[in-house]
Amino acid sequence: MPELDRIVAGLRCREVLADLSDFLDEELPVGRTEQIRAHLRGCDWCERFGGEFAGMVARFRRALAQADALEPGVERRLHERLRREISPGR
Repeated sequence: MPELDRIVAGLRCREVLADLSDFLDEELPVGRTEQIRAHLRGCDWCERFGGEFAGMVARFRRALAQADALEPGVERRLHERLRREISPGR
């Protein structure tokens, strides 16, 4: 693994990794997106890792799109359970 403090196109690898999910979801401002694209063009490690990560995200999205629908009430019960687990005593 390369040094994550390596700077390419004005961004450190660790900054790119921190924004990678938002980058793939197209949720970053245009300027930040362009910075990350420039970094990926100049950093073979981040380009390779980002490509692998993007592929994994795409496979998850396809699998989720093909998943069976939840039975009525399951989503509500799951949210309630998660809320209790995350915030005990509330």
